[in-house]
Amino acid sequence: MPLFEIPQSVLIGQTADIYFARTIEVLKKEGRNPMATMEIFPSGEGILCGMNEAKVLLSGVLPESREVWALEEGETFKGKEVVLRITAPYQSYGLYETAICGILAHCSGWATAARECVDAAGGIPITSFGARHVHPQVSGVMDYSAMVGGCAGCSSSEGARLAGISPTGTMPHALILIMGDTATATLAFDKHMPPDVPRISLVDTFKDEVEESIIVAKALEGRLRGVRLDTPSERGRVTPHLVKEVRVALDMAGFKEVIIFVSGGLDPERIRLFIEEGAPVDGFGVGSYISGARPIDFTADLHEVDGRPVAKRGRFPGITPNPRLKRVM
Repeated sequence: MPLFEIPQSVLIGQTADIYFARTIEVLKKEGRNPMATMEIFPSGEGILCGMNEAKVLLSGVLPESREVWALEEGETFKGKEVVLRITAPYQSYGLYETAICGILAHCSGWATAARECVDAAGGIPITSFGARHVHPQVSGVMDYSAMVGGCAGCSSSEGARLAGISPTGTMPHALILIMGDTATATLAFDKHMPPDVPRISLVDTFKDEVEESIIVAKALEGRLRGVRLDTPSERGRVTPHLVKEVRVALDMAGFKEVIIFVSGGLDPERIRLFIEEGAPVDGFGVGSYISGARPIDFTADLHEVDGRPVAKRGRFPGITPNPRLKRVM
């Protein structure tokens, strides 16, 4: 299981809705701490993510007299399907309803968006490039969620740590602009980076992408792993035709081993466009479509209190059957 660390602010309830903190205070003063069963379910379908982090939280706060059932990280779920059931003294977990719902909501939203891109790519690897679009305190969890959704890699070191892999990246325009020349920048990158870091050059900074690809490939004399096309919208973005041009030029120049990586404003629709038009893309980098995914709402309800079936109006009292759940604690 990934080494999630639950912040102290979560553990002491600073991130909780205040009414839960007040509820725990009232119950303590009333001397009431019933054995209660809470079920958590989503508003719609998607890819479950955040469950491993939720289990780390629960394992640290629940007493031995507990029973937790859950779907597994990465499983699909349907709307209203119970994905997590907790039975324990209410005061041990009631304060954390906000955190658990929030973890599952955001992580599942990111994982589901990633899966949409992965499905559209049809086997071509997707790398999560969305870290720059979210707050740094959640960028690692976002990248981890993207990989739960099927991405092959991510750009942030924290996301890679959680997923148990090495981070993936090429080089930024900043390095090339500072060095003043794409080949010079790539040669410097090749000189100073460890051998296990792939030499992938960004080729849209100063010259035409086709011309720059050949220049860099020749400069590295067989050490170039790939080129990344990230043409901005001001110049029409990367197109399937441009990818084909670069591929033909590289092949004719004797660099058939050099792969082509495409990034810049990609979403499932644009990815499908490259696939449908037969563009020879070897990898896609997706940023804001994943990082900006809308969270999938999760709701938590009490269904038993000291063995007595309960529910708010509109819901059914008692345990909600779901044979897919497995006991995890």
